[in-house]
Amino acid sequence: MFESLTERLGQIFAALSRRGALTEGDVTAALREVRVALLEADVALPVVKKFIDEVREKAIGTEVLRSVTPGQMVIKVVHDHLVSTLGAETDDLRLDGAPPVAILMVGLQGSGKTTTTAKIALRLKDRERKKVLMASLDTQRPAAQEQLKVLGEQAGVATLPIIKGEMPVDIAKRAMMASRLGGYDVVLLDTAGRLHVDEALMAEAAAVAAASQPAETLLVVDSLTGQDAVKVAERFKARLALTGIVMTRADGDARGGAALSMRAVTGCPIKLIGTGEKLDALDQFHPARIASRILGMGDVVSLIEKAAETIDRDEAAKLEAKVRAGKFDLDDLVGQLRQMRKMGGMEGMLSFLPGVQKVKKQLAESNVDDKMLSRQEAIILAMTKAERRNVKILNASRRRRIAAGSGTSVPDVNRLIKQYMQMADVMKRMGRMDPKQLRRHGIPGLVPRA
Repeated sequence: MFESLTERLGQIFAALSRRGALTEGDVTAALREVRVALLEADVALPVVKKFIDEVREKAIGTEVLRSVTPGQMVIKVVHDHLVSTLGAETDDLRLDGAPPVAILMVGLQGSGKTTTTAKIALRLKDRERKKVLMASLDTQRPAAQEQLKVLGEQAGVATLPIIKGEMPVDIAKRAMMASRLGGYDVVLLDTAGRLHVDEALMAEAAAVAAASQPAETLLVVDSLTGQDAVKVAERFKARLALTGIVMTRADGDARGGAALSMRAVTGCPIKLIGTGEKLDALDQFHPARIASRILGMGDVVSLIEKAAETIDRDEAAKLEAKVRAGKFDLDDLVGQLRQMRKMGGMEGMLSFLPGVQKVKKQLAESNVDDKMLSRQEAIILAMTKAERRNVKILNASRRRRIAAGSGTSVPDVNRLIKQYMQMADVMKRMGRMDPKQLRRHGIPGLVPRA
């Protein structure tokens, strides 16, 4: 998300940072390019106009123009206003109140509402340790209720039994009653969508809201629809007491204009963003972190959080012990390759790091991508256990067999072995180095001097 905007703004601010003193004309010219970049990213025109006017007012002040690094100060002003536009604070799901707490899911058909319902349920179950019940109120779309039931089975979350012919409001009342009797903490109500906003849709959603008194009414919108998503949000906000927005398919939206427009136009906070098809591909929306990523500053905090969620602590402890003993083998390397895929692959991890656009280009030129990681894993899995533990026995005939078995070439096998041996050498140095020495010298202390 925001890849195109990040690239454009990176070019603008790189040119600005290379200059020493800035004049008011320099700032105005840079902001004119920022305006074009925002419009190309499909940000709503009124939002762009207000954003540029507010940034210009701060950026041409004496505090900025007479500072030691005026270019960096302008970037800081833009960053602060991006955070303000996206919503200054991170908004959590409101689960206060006596259980069961109801969360009402609304949106158009095809926005990913049912899948998002299951994603939220899984998130609440795993992260918040909540007992969750899901109920499908969609009596319009064929097999919609069965779809939620299947997703519930995949997520390990209970779903309300289906009664054919029951009306949405009655389903909502039965869900609330069942959740009270079953001791559930949260009940998620997945309402019916339509191909477009109509009176019947709004009346039905309002009736369900009146019957369930939800603590959260979340609008699910498809970020790929751009400004249409913002218009949908405006119309829902006019009829329902929306408390938040969930943006789906953020991984496929390179422009991100809808996200930048949503809060400013509707006043509703973006609470969650869908980043993939899997049920665990749902992230909390952090405005400050997103603003940093837009400006190419990275988001290391989110990367660490993602690593903490996916890394198996026992496996990490075993790996540390093997590294300290100098026994890092190809089985361990396979584990690390799989760990990278769990964290979103090469591109997914890079999106959190500073200077991402420059690194991405370098990796593209070097043909380093997720396919390469898969090829490397295939090569290792084509080896015997003995070969994975001791690469020294890999003679020419063995390497030809491994290349044929993995669908790669002998040079590919040779390249992997060379990379592994370099990595193993560094691991041995890490194992021998005292922790205090490692902290003092860092990674450069592991590299042999010429």
